Amino acid sequence: MNPRPDSVAGLTEALRGDGYLADRGLATAAYVALSLDRPLLLEGEVGVGKTEIAKALARVLGRRLIRLQCYEGIDTHQALYEWDYARQLLQIRALSERDLADDSAVDALFGPAFLLERPLLDAVRAGDSAVLLVDEVDRADDEFEAFLLELLSDFAITIPEIGTVAAERPPLVVLTSNRTRELHDALKRRCLYSWVGYPDTERELAIVRARIPGVDERLARKVVAAVQRLRDLDLVKAPGVAETLDWVATLAAVGATGPEGFDAATIEDTIGAVVKDHDDLAVVRERVHELAAGGAPYVPRSG
Repeated sequence: MNPRPDSVAGLTEALRGDGYLADRGLATAAYVALSLDRPLLLEGEVGVGKTEIAKALARVLGRRLIRLQCYEGIDTHQALYEWDYARQLLQIRALSERDLADDSAVDALFGPAFLLERPLLDAVRAGDSAVLLVDEVDRADDEFEAFLLELLSDFAITIPEIGTVAAERPPLVVLTSNRTRELHDALKRRCLYSWVGYPDTERELAIVRARIPGVDERLARKVVAAVQRLRDLDLVKAPGVAETLDWVATLAAVGATGPEGFDAATIEDTIGAVVKDHDDLAVVRERVHELAAGGAPYVPRSG
């Protein structure tokens, strides 16, 4: 592991050196989570960097990243551990009748050699040498959220056949949510909280420079200005920072290396890198000339 930064400014600079530009509020929340061994809950729109900060923290701290991707229907076995039933069956077939009569041989079938670790058990055993990312926790159901709350309280797991596994010090835990549903207050109280919003123009430009070195400054400014205007439209899925980076990379791939390449035809050809909904495409295609010209931001009409 790398030494932990000794201040918010130190963590901010470490993250910046890794290409992640955290604002002071987010960097402060991450630093306090590290200092107090508290989980960090990040909410915000899709594509604003919630998952990326967990990856960046793992790199700058020199810790292993363990990721649990949540989804509808996930259960505790898929998150904790499972028994390797195929290997157990092969072992049973290899045992003689005399072996099967021996209780110790049967007990060995439920020993560590046949245990498949899933992310949460892996994180408990790794302790503070890991960063545990619980991604899109809002996609899991209420029962799984309640189980997760219990785990985060003591970081100990009881496996009936083996015993209790506990972390001496917990890993750094980062939970993310896109707010597809409201999380329970009990989970929020257990965590430190930070809202990750869309960056302003200058911060987004700095992110583009950091993540895509050598990008033409004038092209980057035109792309960022266009994305900022798109967020003012009434789109079903507003573009995040991830889409901004995708658009810049796409433009470079098709040879648009300068601001003159950001014309209406090129925007129409590449808009799929930043707009990911059919209805939104129809809205944006009516404005490609405005985007190319760098016109004034769109202001929704009242009424």
